[in-house]
Amino acid sequence: MGSQATMNPLDPEEFRRQAHLVVDFLADYYLNIENYPVCSQVEPGFLTKTMPLTAPLQPEPIETILQDVHKHIIPGLTHWQSPGFFAYFQSNASTGNFLGEMLLTGFNSVGFNWLASPAATELEVVVMEWLLKLLQLPKSFSFSSDGGGVIHGSTCESFVCTLVAAREKKLGQREANLGKLVVYCSDQTHFSLQKACRVVGISPHNVRSIQTKKSMNFQLSPGALLTAIESDVRAGLIPLYVCLTLGTTSTTAVDPLLALSEIAKRFLMWVHVDAAYAGSACICPEFRHFLDGVEGANSFSFNPHKWFLTTLDCCCLWVKDQTDLTKALSNDPELLKNKASDTKSVVDYKNWQIALSRRFRAMKLWMVIRSYGVTGLQEVIRKHVKLAKHFEALLIADKRFEVVVPRNFATVCFKVLAPNGSNEDSKRLTQTLLDSLNASGLVYMTHAVIEGVYVIRVAIGATLTEEKHVRMLWDMVQEHATHLLASCADIE
Repeated sequence: MGSQATMNPLDPEEFRRQAHLVVDFLADYYLNIENYPVCSQVEPGFLTKTMPLTAPLQPEPIETILQDVHKHIIPGLTHWQSPGFFAYFQSNASTGNFLGEMLLTGFNSVGFNWLASPAATELEVVVMEWLLKLLQLPKSFSFSSDGGGVIHGSTCESFVCTLVAAREKKLGQREANLGKLVVYCSDQTHFSLQKACRVVGISPHNVRSIQTKKSMNFQLSPGALLTAIESDVRAGLIPLYVCLTLGTTSTTAVDPLLALSEIAKRFLMWVHVDAAYAGSACICPEFRHFLDGVEGANSFSFNPHKWFLTTLDCCCLWVKDQTDLTKALSNDPELLKNKASDTKSVVDYKNWQIALSRRFRAMKLWMVIRSYGVTGLQEVIRKHVKLAKHFEALLIADKRFEVVVPRNFATVCFKVLAPNGSNEDSKRLTQTLLDSLNASGLVYMTHAVIEGVYVIRVAIGATLTEEKHVRMLWDMVQEHATHLLASCADIE
């Protein structure tokens, strides 16, 4: 029989050749990213109409695949790394992160326990301790105390894990049933908390979303929280958990951590601080005061994949007592038993999360911190804040607009003022302005509704965004608003 070459999916030289092609492809993508509409303008079903109905039977060359990426995939992308991306909260990227992702994917380590990949576990411990010190978190959150940190994939995962820990701790302390446990948050808390509560068995009827007010800059009011808790206690319910936010999604409001955590402690509640967006800013001394009172929390999390030059997925969670997590989430199957775990001297991160398997996320975070240093990361954050402050000042100086809430970080919320003073007309004008700006393809923003007021959110934070892009946005806002208000005047 004649010899036949066998396929090697991990041939080192072919990997080297194809990887160079992909890197060149991505470098060209970033070089030309401003040529693409920021928000994808395709219609639903666009890809299913162009893709083959069946998978290819034979291998295809990487050159052909990349041609199809350019032709079919890129038009269907909303370009989160575009300098004109001002929507949601950014997920900014960097070369250091990209190289870290290459390494962690190349190693493909499945570090569910220490033995499965000691470096993956120990680097995660090291990086979490670095970040704890950068943020000046209390020592009680450190591995040197009873606490510790873990890298999850998302805030929602951290919500679920801390809710499970709080639930099991509460049910183990007193006679209680799941139906009596109550969770508290504000109407500005991220909506994923509601989903997390459902996942862990907390009834939607037992989640108190406390109304916030513009007069308090949409902070969760300590008085309102206390009133809600006392009402539930009188009704025979059991306060379980309160989520405080540092940088809410709609307006980047910051809850008063100290006052709220003191109230929660009176009722033996678990306090979680969600700093998904604004936690990154707290590595800058001028923003650290927003974390005052975090010492009263049981857990704290922030997302480097928003504003720390680190891509999805990366959420850092610390707890004051690591046994709260491990008691609730541990299992010890015979298959995974080993001497290192039996000594209790190592961290087995499978017991700190929902899933068994886990990515080597610490590698990319380590690469980012080493590639840019603390000063480089601070520089990026300060640049974005400076740009947002400038944009806010431009809006304030133009009487056609109102900045609806004070800017805390790098997100600005504004609306168009109707000439006749009508709130309904203001809403319609602001909606129309947002649609018009997004339709241009040059920028992309999203909206929020706060206390019934429709606002445009301008979240500045993409890695490639510079002053010229914010100036372009302002010029566009002025131009589109001028045409919009002129057309309204013509109609009247």
